[in-house]
Amino acid sequence: MSIKFISREDIIKSKSLELPKIMETIQNAFIDFYNGEILLPDKISQIFNEESQNRINCMPSTLLKQKISGVKWISVFPNNPEYYGIPNVSGLLVLSEIEKGLPIAIMEASLITTIRTAAIGAIASKYFAKKESKIYCSIGTGEQAKMHFLSIKEVHPEINVCKVASKTIAEEQSFIDFCKKRYPDVNFFACKGDFEAAALDSDIIVTAVSCQKPLLKAKTIKQGCFYCHVGGWEDEYAVPLKANKIVCDHWESVKHRSQTISRMYKENKLKDEDIYADMAEIICGKKLARENDEEFIYFNSVGLSFIDIAVASAVYKDVVNNGLGKDVEI
Repeated sequence: MSIKFISREDIIKSKSLELPKIMETIQNAFIDFYNGEILLPDKISQIFNEESQNRINCMPSTLLKQKISGVKWISVFPNNPEYYGIPNVSGLLVLSEIEKGLPIAIMEASLITTIRTAAIGAIASKYFAKKESKIYCSIGTGEQAKMHFLSIKEVHPEINVCKVASKTIAEEQSFIDFCKKRYPDVNFFACKGDFEAAALDSDIIVTAVSCQKPLLKAKTIKQGCFYCHVGGWEDEYAVPLKANKIVCDHWESVKHRSQTISRMYKENKLKDEDIYADMAEIICGKKLARENDEEFIYFNSVGLSFIDIAVASAVYKDVVNNGLGKDVEI
């Protein structure tokens, strides 16, 4: 039996992770999910440290139309960069075809995870951010924060101010140096760890941090803002309570996790009916997106395995078509 091993370098060389292409793949996957063309078993999350949220996730899914099944085995150890100088996310993706049940590929997963997460944020910004969203706030400065800015800026080229807040000035400057090379038209401001100053008057706010603290405060959020919540517990409970609409990539997957609104649900501070929509309902036109410039819209992305498998399947095809990857007999 032969299987293709696909490295991070193979994925990059295949040029399969260009944003417009990834966004199209993800939106089509949401449509298929809404139409019952996808199997989504429960995500298994093994948490080894409640404070740091060190965990390994097992995330299976099947794309029935494409006849592809897969699983992502991904670890998230938020303190890795600080303690060991290595990435906080690492893992593998395994793909199988479902006619004979044979495995067809094993590939590096962290790059796909980073890109797909930012692409979902960019899709959400297309539906939920105001058309003239000029002021961007990034709370967090790591790889996910950087990728979110680059992706959302592609969707909203009108952004001309980016305020950045993190634990240290050095981290803020690293974010600015990286993003400024791509977008010299944007005025970047390091907020020196002042999260409230970063969020104040911002049109788009993204929190992408590894800590588990309520950094974003409701009093700093103006009406008309779009907030993209990426990780775990990043905002105080008053933030979602202030929202005109709370939208999730998939509420049933979010509600049992450790995000802000998940905690609120477990503490009976938020109910099922408080969630306006899932992303698939928005993309399929079953629910309205932004209806006016005064709405504050809260978007929570937990990360869904069928998105990973859809992106991985597209990457696999591009890798094969470009003669990349390594065939191994097992």
